[in-house]
Amino acid sequence: MKASNPTDLVRDRLGGAIFQRVAGPQGPERHRRINAPGERLFAGDRPIRRVHGDSSMFIGGITALLLQSLHPLAMAAVAGHSGYRGDPWGRLQRTSYFLALTTFGRASDAHEAIAKVRAIHQKITGTAPDGRPYAASDPHLLTWVHIAEADSFLRAHARFGAQPLDQAGRDGYVADLARIGAELGVPDPPCTEADLTARIAGYRAELAGTAQAREAARFLLLTPPLPAVARPPYTVLAAASVSLLPGWARRPLRLPRLPVTEAALVRPAGHALVHAIRWATAPPRPAPAG
Repeated sequence: MKASNPTDLVRDRLGGAIFQRVAGPQGPERHRRINAPGERLFAGDRPIRRVHGDSSMFIGGITALLLQSLHPLAMAAVAGHSGYRGDPWGRLQRTSYFLALTTFGRASDAHEAIAKVRAIHQKITGTAPDGRPYAASDPHLLTWVHIAEADSFLRAHARFGAQPLDQAGRDGYVADLARIGAELGVPDPPCTEADLTARIAGYRAELAGTAQAREAARFLLLTPPLPAVARPPYTVLAAASVSLLPGWARRPLRLPRLPVTEAALVRPAGHALVHAIRWATAPPRPAPAG
């Protein structure tokens, strides 16, 4: 349906631009597959649907990448095999499709997507700059990637989400994501927020701000391949994502902690931008009767 007034026209164009960037050229086909009729992996009232369907994921996704980069072996695998510098938008589109399909798609399609990712992980091996071997299928590394995502998405939704979850909902989200994690090969993934926090604390001795991690952070936060018009809003997303990181995660990446600036400027700007994205990407409202 074509826009009927200037506001709807702006909304349609902005929403279309965001969809094209995040979903890529296969977006319409993927959208049809996600919405195809059939049994879902998660019921409509599950917390994972509220979190992954909210625009706060734009912030949480950046936070997750920054946090994940702190494990030297996980970062080495990303640097050597993900193509994040040569094809960052392709990586974003593949990741967003996986999250959408496993969260909202048919159960059969979700299981198929998870199996494909597991097969890809089996092929990713190498040696980190410090000489240690790594394998993307290593259960210990899979666990780190999983818990870093869970924690980041939950933090972003708690601060910038339209309908923040209560404690039962937060635990429910961790338990929902655990179902996907277990199928990906994560052994005994956490099922409550408290367990998630404890698992992350258990990895801290292994984390470090390597040269690869700092280079990835600079690329992600300062020099992503974006047109000039998209740089100001992306800067807001990047600053908001950093604001979610605890101090122990910022220091190794040499990211500043500015509590007053974050409270007075970054968080309000983040809320405003997430609200704008939510407005632009919301389903079209039905035309008034008559």
